[in-house]
Formats: sequence, C-alpha cells, structure tokens
Amino acid sequence: MKISAAARVAAPRDRVFEALNDPDVLRQCIPGCEALTRDEAAGPYQVRLKLGIAGLKGQYVGTATPENLDPPGSFTLAFDGKGKTGFVRGSAGIQIGDEDGAAQIACEADVQVGGAIAAVGSRLMVAVARKLTRDFFRQLATEIGAPPDDTPANAEEDLDQR
Repeated sequence: MKISAAARVAAPRDRVFEALNDPDVLRQCIPGCEALTRDEAAGPYQVRLKLGIAGLKGQYVGTATPENLDPPGSFTLAFDGKGKTGFVRGSAGIQIGDEDGAAQIACEADVQVGGAIAAVGSRLMVAVARKLTRDFFRQLATEIGAPPDDTPANAEEDLDQR
C-alpha cells in the first residue's frame, strides 16, 4: 500500500530536519513509543511501540533506519516491525521544503502489512495512519517550539492511499 502525507511546521527546515533525526525528539513525537534507542550514530533505531489498531492492541518491536541523508532537504526511512498481531515493513521518502520560513514536509511511503493487522482492511489502516501522522506532526511542532499549524497541509484529507 502506498501512503502520502503532507504537513507544515512553522519552523526553519534545518531545525525540522534535525528534529526528525533526533532520537530524543522522535521518542516524544511517535504515538505509542515506549522506547527508541540507537547503538551507533549512523545505525538503525531500535523501536518499541504500544498501539491499538481497531481491536488489535499490542506491543510492536522493530527497527527504523535513516538512509540517503541530504540535510536539510530529504532522507529515506526504512522500517521493519512485528508484534503478535502481524508485521509492517517498508520505506518512506521524506522531503522538507521551505515556504515563508516554515517547513513543508512531504512523505511518500510504500508499506507492506501482514498478519491479523492486514485483516482490518486498507481503509481502516489508512484512517489509523492518518491519525498517527497528524498526532506525530502536532507533537513535533510542540517539541521544537513551533506554534501549532492546522493549515490544509495538516488536514487529514492530505493523507492518501494509492
């Protein structure tokens, strides 16, 4: 499944790029994140999440690896996780532009889901992804001291499944 998301954060793009690659900031921003650690500066993050997706609640563990870093404009995040209810893996390309001193973030993800999680259906998965993405970007803005921005780029209609 392919998912697109867009957000606007009222902060300079270099600050947003740094925050999106800072484990302490990410730990605070990722919904349900219980732990996020990194053994080496350029290695993968070890992630533990506790999420409830429809009736499938559980703990998930996995890795997220930043790749193709091109500060402050872009990077790719490869991810792989699993729990009792299934697995998720894929990659997301993140582009960070600048418009009037605010960061414009565009994310294109290619996601594979399996197990009981996949049984909830793609519509529900997109709705869950929409909510988690919106919550993530709101918390990111708070963490870096940017005012909340509810412009159309942060609206749920901008998260689309193809």
